This record gives sequence, C-alpha cells and structure tokens, in this order.
Amino acid sequence: MSTAILTGPPAPGSSLDGDLRSLGFDVRIASGTEETGALLADVPAGERVALVDPRFVGHLHALRLALTDPRFPAAAVPGALTAQAEARPALTRALDGASATAGTPVADLPGALADTLDADGVAVHRPQLGTLVATVPTDAEARHAARAAVEAVDDEAVRLRSAVKAHDGFFTTFFISPYSRHIARWCARRGLTPNQVTTASLLTALVAAGCAATGERAGYVAAGVLLLVSFVLDCTDGQLARYALKYSTMGAWLDATFDRAKEYAFYAGLALGAARNGDDVWALALGAMVLMTCRHVVDFSFNEANAESTGAAAKTSLALSSKLDGVGWTVWARRMIILPIGERWAMIAVLTAVTSPRIVFWALIAGCAFGACYTTAGRVLRSLTRKGKRSDRAARALFDLTDSGPLARLAARLFRRPGDRSLGVAFAAIATAGLLSAVLAWPFGDRQIVIAAVGYTVFAGLAVAQPLKGALDWLVPPLFRAAEYTTVLVLAARSDSLGALPAAFGLVAAVAYHHYDTVYRIRGGTGAPPAWLVRVTGGHEGRTLLVIVLAALLAGRGDDFTLALTVLAVAVALVVLVESVRFWVSAGAPAVHDEGETA
Repeated sequence: MSTAILTGPPAPGSSLDGDLRSLGFDVRIASGTEETGALLADVPAGERVALVDPRFVGHLHALRLALTDPRFPAAAVPGALTAQAEARPALTRALDGASATAGTPVADLPGALADTLDADGVAVHRPQLGTLVATVPTDAEARHAARAAVEAVDDEAVRLRSAVKAHDGFFTTFFISPYSRHIARWCARRGLTPNQVTTASLLTALVAAGCAATGERAGYVAAGVLLLVSFVLDCTDGQLARYALKYSTMGAWLDATFDRAKEYAFYAGLALGAARNGDDVWALALGAMVLMTCRHVVDFSFNEANAESTGAAAKTSLALSSKLDGVGWTVWARRMIILPIGERWAMIAVLTAVTSPRIVFWALIAGCAFGACYTTAGRVLRSLTRKGKRSDRAARALFDLTDSGPLARLAARLFRRPGDRSLGVAFAAIATAGLLSAVLAWPFGDRQIVIAAVGYTVFAGLAVAQPLKGALDWLVPPLFRAAEYTTVLVLAARSDSLGALPAAFGLVAAVAYHHYDTVYRIRGGTGAPPAWLVRVTGGHEGRTLLVIVLAALLAGRGDDFTLALTVLAVAVALVVLVESVRFWVSAGAPAVHDEGETA
C-alpha cells in the first residue's frame, strides 16, 4: 500500500479521495503544510508517497500516470507529486523549506515542491498528458470549466491508445495493435501481469517450433499460425505494461531475452523439420542467427555510442532522417525495408506455412542482409559527419560490448600505443578480416588457422588499447561478434564431424545470450557483467582461439569435435544463465520495460 496525502480538505463533491484509493493509495488528509510534513514523516521510508492538492481536477489516468509509474523516483502533474524511496529525503527537505515560509501562500504546493526537487538534483518526470486534464482551479468558474474539460475527453480511450508503442513497424501498427491492445485491457481487468503474458508468448513459440520440427506440411502450417499468435502475445505484454503501468526489472529481462529464445528456437525447429525430410539446413539456420545477432549489435553499439549526442552533433546526424520523416510514406517504407520484428515474424510464419525451411532461411538471410546494409551505411555516413566528442561513458559502454577477455586485455597492456588517438575500428577490421580469411582459405584443422587466431587476439587487444572514441569505433563490437560467430559456423560446416553444425548452433546461441544480457544490463544503467564472468567465459578472443585449437587437435578424430562444441556450449550456457538469472532476480536495476528492438 502506498500513501497519498491531501494537503487540505477535499472540495465538496470531489471524487479525489475515491480516485486515489482506486489507484492503491491509503489517503490521509492534512490541514496545512506543517501537518503535511508530520504525516510525511509517519510514512515508512521505503514506501511511495504522493502529495495531492485537494483542489485537483483531472482525469483518473492523469493521476495514474503521475503517481503509479514505477520507473521514476519522482513524478508530477499540476496538483500532484509522487516520490519513491530514493527521492523521499529530497522531498522531506523541500517540504521543510516550504514549512519555513508557510506564511507565504502557495498556489500549488505539490507543483512548488516538484520545482524544488528539480533544483535539488532530483529529476522529476512529468508525463505527457495530451488531451488528458490535470489542473488546480483557483475559483468556482475555473473549476466548472475544468470539470467540463474532463467530461469532454474519454480517458479510457486515451489510455488504450497510449498502450500502443510509438514508432512500431507497419505490420505491427496496422495488423496487430488494433486488436492486441484490447487483449491487453482484457488481461489487465483479470489481473494478469505482463510477465505472465510474456511467458505465454514463449511457450506458444516453443510449441510452434515443435510443430515445425515434425517436418510435415500440417506441422508447418500450425507452426506459422502459432508463431503469429506468439507475436500477438509479444505485443500484448508491452501494451499491458503500458496500460497498467506494470513495469519491472524482471519484465525487462524476460521481454528482452525471450524474443531471442523464441526466434532461435523456431530456427532450430525448422532445421530439425528439414532434416526429417533429408534436407540439411543447419548452416543456413546458424547463418541466419549470426546475421541477426550481429545486426542487433550494430544497433546497440551505435545507440550507446550516440546516446549523449546533443547540439550540433545530434542535428547533423539526424538531418536526413528528419527530412524523410516529413514525408508520410517514407516513414513506413523505411520501417518496412529494414525488416523489423513484426515484418520478419510475419514473413517467417507465412513462408513456413506455404514453402520449405530452406526457402524460409534464404528469404530471411536476404532480407536481413539488405536491412543491415541499409541501416549500417546510413549510420556510417552520419558518424563521419558527427562533430561532437564521444563521452567517457559511451567509450566504456562500447568497451563492455566488445566482451574482451584476459588475452585481449593482456595484449592491450603489452602493445599499448602512445597518445590517445583511437584506431579501434581499424585494428578490429584487420583482426576480423585476417581471421576469417584464414578460416576460409585453409583446410579444417590446419595449424595456420591457429597462428591466425593468435594474430586475431593481438589485434583484438590493440583495438581496445585506447578508449573507443573514434567516429566509427561503434563498429568494433559487431566486428568481433562477426569474427567469433562466423568462425564457429565455418569450422562446423567444414568439419567431417557428424552433428557439428547443431552443436555450433547451440554454442553460438549460448554466447549470443551472454552478449544480449550485457546489452540489457548496460541499458538498465547497471553496467556490464562482472569481470569474473568475462574471465571465466574467456572473452570473444579466448573462445575463438579455443574453438580453433580444438578443431586443430580433433581434426580427423570422428565426432570428437562435435562433442567438444557440445561441452563448450553447455558450459557457457550454464555459467551465463546462472549469473544472469541471479542478477536480474536480485538486482536493484531500474524498473523499465523493453520497448522492442530497433530493427
């Protein structure tokens, strides 16, 4: 139970008391500023508290947005202010200051306190109300006008519209959201949580993958239908979180990781189904996973590198996008051609139902490759015209995203260059090109590939020897992802070991989970995974070197390479999953909800 303190007796006929109770607040009434302070002091320190002007007139959803959103330590609308535990000391100080000047009339005490909190360094969130009303009328005429304005707007309709995420793709906007938001409201009214809907989406996708694994046409049709149902539920969980303002740390983690688990499980199901019909498409399945993950790393790295861009730098990088956004049809065209999750899942579902797994994977690879080239090229051009300096925080985030292990860090110390000029992307490109050239050129298990892997480790260290503040240094993490994942793919495909590709699929999936987990920790403001986890898992260069050494040692020894990949996949998966679950269950990360992938 949270506590709401009315800073005076409510006006006759006001529903404010009942509205606050319907939002879960225990309502207390103060007779003035001093008594407000006394009541505030009585509320347990770890509890949310709200201060509301008794003259407040507005929509219930305006109060809900201001007073119940768990993502912000403090939030306010005219006439209402809330503070969670971390903002309570600042609120107490602000109220003490207001009590010291109690002889001075305050038109809106919660609003004045919100301004004081801002001045004290506590960021007060002020939700965009749009057509919703939230005001403190000072006389009968203004009160009558405010009530008329409330009656003129259906706040439930506004609430339902705002449950839909802004900037969704074409397919999601026009084919899913028109009815999924009503499903979200249905779930909210029955007490279902976003996490329960997220779990239902995962289970549905896993059943879809099982249907695809049958290899039968009926199974493929059922798989396509269930995959679309899973996507509807995937949209519903976020809409339910926004509709009911039920954001949580656990929800952010589940929503972020389950999307990848669903998609990659479906790839595996398609590959198993194809194998039942004598068509081995594991290389295509793994290739699709590698491409998709690398593409997401490009998105994540670019966003982290430019998260703090302001002023001229931001204006320069966004000029073209702003011009294109001014033409209506280009907005949808640009969102569709990058094959976002809605369009991608729709394509996979339809092609699964009417074609074969091989066609599904080739279409997926072609579409994602085009989208990746389009977005990456645009970002490269924007980065080259960027004039602002990259912050230390951005450079640190990029370094964490590289997943550089002990060997690369040792090489960075041994070969550290004088000066502070960053050549990270150049060294990363040399490392990646050299390694992949060797893997593709030399026979499986050749000792020359081991030498190339040692060189890769050295150049990977040189890439991170200086802070990643160069214009294109956000490309360093995706280059390393491409090097590691593609090496595993090529070695598994070229080995004579039966089952090497499915084992490689499992290994890349486990490592990709670790990399996605790193991204969402950084997004949540909690930093990268602990250093011991990076050491134990070897970093990207350590794992790559290990797989290449295993290939050299086990070449010509039957299925030993498959066994080695399987053991490595299980070991990595266990370590990263246990640590990830421990962190997200116990972490004090901000209560956020993933707004969906950018591509």
